[in-house]
Amino acid sequence: MRAIVCEEWAGPEKLALRELPDPTPKPGEVVIRIRAAGVNFPDVLIIQKKYQVQPNLPFTPGAEIAGEIEAVGDGVTALKPGDRVLALCSTGGFAEKIALNAHLCVKIPDGVTFDIAAGFILAFGTSHHAVVDRAALQPGETVLVLGAAGGVGLAAVEIAKAKGAKVIAAASTDAKLAICRERGADATINYVTEDLRAAIKTHTDSKGPDIIFDPVGGRFAEPAFRSIAWRGRYLVIGFADGDIPSLPLNLPLLKGASLVGVFWGEFARREPKNQAAMMGDLFAMLAAGKIKPLISKTYSLAEASRALEDMAARKVTGKIVVTP
Repeated sequence: MRAIVCEEWAGPEKLALRELPDPTPKPGEVVIRIRAAGVNFPDVLIIQKKYQVQPNLPFTPGAEIAGEIEAVGDGVTALKPGDRVLALCSTGGFAEKIALNAHLCVKIPDGVTFDIAAGFILAFGTSHHAVVDRAALQPGETVLVLGAAGGVGLAAVEIAKAKGAKVIAAASTDAKLAICRERGADATINYVTEDLRAAIKTHTDSKGPDIIFDPVGGRFAEPAFRSIAWRGRYLVIGFADGDIPSLPLNLPLLKGASLVGVFWGEFARREPKNQAAMMGDLFAMLAAGKIKPLISKTYSLAEASRALEDMAARKVTGKIVVTP
């Protein structure tokens, strides 16, 4: 099979397309023929040894996939060849095939295409866990989404809106904000051309947002937190800006506010029953048309390096996928 291989810690330009042996399933595993693999910002970090998970070299990046079961190992009874599944795999996704533990697979509902399925589990899983579980969003609350045009940001916009929130989307260009409005944002902030705190004050009648969803970090974290409402919840998703911010701890004290860490992958591992219930809720919203993942571009396997370069350069809106 063909696969993208990271052979040294470096940028996307150093990734190589290689021929590797086809995987065979061990007991409890399945082999999946990959039809689409989601591209995510952690994929950019992991090949540079900048992510919290650090696999041994060489390895194949790609954390989420969708495809068809090709073979099953001993002891696998819930899945069979031909089943359409999606899975979170951490690594190994940018390839034509992968062997995974069967319990990592979720059957894809009828009518959901492979590209939608491949771009669904990480972005929408992270955002649902953040907004619904960790922040306990209530209808009528106001949610500010930073980096709102990216994969997890746009998912957060859609989920928060579907759950009855007023949504303020913040992003770096007017074109990105137009996409956020199309996906349900009630108000938008261009934090390159507008003063973030002043705009938040305007859009919340000086109250501040009840929930701040932050996958960006960097220079926007402190002004956003200073604007949070009383008893607000600040969701720490990631640091796409590249810098991990330092916040004065008197700020949560003065606002009676909470800093809430969000690590969806660990949640899925530690709480599989809650993860399954969450996926059921997401699929129900998808079937009802309350959420509609945006797949803005697809890349061939040979173009995986370019996909990661576009992700690193923030040229991506919604989700992009690699299609082996």
